[in-house]
Amino acid sequence: MSATALAYAVLALVALQRLSELPLSARNTKALRARGAVETGAGHYPLIVGLHVLWLAAIVVFLPHPTPFYWPLLAVFALFQLLRLWVIRALGVFWTTRIISVPGAPLVTTGPFRYLRHPNYLAVAGEILFLPLAFGEWMVAIIFSILNAGLLLWRIREEDAALSTRRAPP
Repeated sequence: MSATALAYAVLALVALQRLSELPLSARNTKALRARGAVETGAGHYPLIVGLHVLWLAAIVVFLPHPTPFYWPLLAVFALFQLLRLWVIRALGVFWTTRIISVPGAPLVTTGPFRYLRHPNYLAVAGEILFLPLAFGEWMVAIIFSILNAGLLLWRIREEDAALSTRRAPP
């Protein structure tokens, strides 16, 4: 298999993974809303979705031919994927792609939340940086990392405000 075909296969898997997470997010959102959860930051959500869609599209559109393939950088990307999956597992029913918070519910302090306040955003930032770098697309990596950083600053402020009334379990 050529490096270009391998790159397309990796990108297809990433896209399928992201799409497969949407039903879980929707199910958790519905269950949380039934428990009285409130959404915060809905105004920036379309920008987050758009950034992620454009990021994957940009990798495909600007994929060089022949495609360089840097296995160590793909391995770093995979480590960030594992961190994101650890976050999803740790959050369980509280994981969604939106900022949905149940007033009074305890904060999750297990898994990666023992070490970081926002491990999911670290994982996403790493993914956005390292996947295009694995294919030699440093401009895509830089541009989308900068755009993502701006959106994350906004999103983290929104999320911190939403979580400010919740406490860690005893």
